[in-house]
Amino acid sequence: MTRQTPQSPSRDKTAIRNAATVIAIRDRNSRPSVLMGQRGAKAAFMPNKFVFPGGAVDQADQHVPLAAPLPSLCAARLAQDAPSEMPRALAAAAIRELWEETGQILGQSGIWPGAIPDDWLSFAETGHRPSADALQFVFRAITPPGRPRRFDARFFMLDAEALMSDPDDFGRAEDELSHLQWIPLDEVRNFDLPFITQVVLAEITARAHDDTPPTSVPFFRNDDEQSLFLRLNGRPQGHE
Repeated sequence: MTRQTPQSPSRDKTAIRNAATVIAIRDRNSRPSVLMGQRGAKAAFMPNKFVFPGGAVDQADQHVPLAAPLPSLCAARLAQDAPSEMPRALAAAAIRELWEETGQILGQSGIWPGAIPDDWLSFAETGHRPSADALQFVFRAITPPGRPRRFDARFFMLDAEALMSDPDDFGRAEDELSHLQWIPLDEVRNFDLPFITQVVLAEITARAHDDTPPTSVPFFRNDDEQSLFLRLNGRPQGHE
């Protein structure tokens, strides 16, 4: 997971960093499975937990030349309450973190124009440029106050058929996640999961057989005063 410029700190003085998470799903029409791995016992954030690949937006991500942009609906939803460059940066971060943590390639064959950022060199060496058109924005969550690290995380669903790599080959993954595997949705709750991952999985399970964008995106917002489960338009769920 790479470093990032912080957003405005909350009152607990822990900076909230923008982040992207990828929920890769396969066998959607039979027995859907999601790609997850286990964080290390000494990790500062969510030790020992099984999580989706993801991490903080890096400064260079907003300048990465995408071979194909995000779907327009996803980009518009990501742009809500965010700087204009944020949708592009989040998409790039999602693709980079998927590569770093699992060795999976989401991209198109092609030569990079111009200089390649250091964090993207290994991806570029595969002969691909990152492509965001297969990403679907499905969830947003902010880490509650009091945690050692806080993220404003956007979750993207990705059909494994869009990958340019063997979905069972994790040989090029870095060592941040261990026990990388495709876990059937009907077994995933037997694993040690963070609370927010359980919440997201409920949404994913409901959408496992449907590849159309959600009518609105859930937003689990945690600030210093209260925790709210909203829709993307900012109103509490059930009040659309």
